Amino acid sequence: MAITKQRTLDYMDYEWGSYVERFHRLPQAEQEKRITKNGYASFQEMLAHILAWWEEGMNIIRAVAEQRELDRKKYDFDLFNAEAVAKYKPWAEAEFMAHFEKTRQDMTAQLRFMKEAVFENRRVRSWLNGIVFHHAREHLVALSRFLTMDMLENEWSEYVERFNRLDAEKQNEFLSKQGVVSFHDLLAHIIGWWEEGARIITGMLDTPGFQWTDPEVDSFNVMLTKKYESWSDDNLLKHFDIVRLALIDMVAELPDDAFLNADIEGWLAADVVEHFDDHFIPA
Repeated sequence: MAITKQRTLDYMDYEWGSYVERFHRLPQAEQEKRITKNGYASFQEMLAHILAWWEEGMNIIRAVAEQRELDRKKYDFDLFNAEAVAKYKPWAEAEFMAHFEKTRQDMTAQLRFMKEAVFENRRVRSWLNGIVFHHAREHLVALSRFLTMDMLENEWSEYVERFNRLDAEKQNEFLSKQGVVSFHDLLAHIIGWWEEGARIITGMLDTPGFQWTDPEVDSFNVMLTKKYESWSDDNLLKHFDIVRLALIDMVAELPDDAFLNADIEGWLAADVVEHFDDHFIPA
């Protein structure tokens, strides 16, 4: 994946900069539902987790930028996360939220000041992937246009290439874990859900009272495999990119309030963000 200085700053400015505001636009019941899904008792607890990893990661990134030696730690993730929650539990909400935002702004300023070469360091890239990029997906509480576009333009654009970089043994291991016979079948599955989501979103926007039935997942997946089984690999790869680019155009043209529509947001989050991690290709 392309972890560059500019992309990192864009995440800090546009994704994390609007994260709290987007969450607070949700109805109270939906806020509680999404926090519970993330495994936390409150929004502040989840932000404490995110904040603690920002602070930890930036200590290491600054050390690399300043060419200082820093011992590598072995983390007990459950303990680290519990300590983060406990640390900020006594804080009043207003005080904590101000601290969270100030930390985000300070972190952004520090990253902006660093040289491009710092972002080419493998250790820095690993930390940025975890605390900036992956955390945005892992703790997705309210989808943004920015994250949707970034996933389609950066992560999904490299998906096929990422698979092709695996050696034959790792390719077979990955496909086995995914429960598919071939990469062709996996792409058919991804494409088919993209097309179905786009069909439903377009229908909701263009047709008042548009109705649809959520597909039965297993039978829909079998149908997708059969639909594309006669396609050559080359044609399917081209179609994958055609559908991806069409999704980019669709998302770019969505009105701002479309992301407040739970059905539209739900389809995009599932197809573009969650599906990527469901079918994540390890390096």
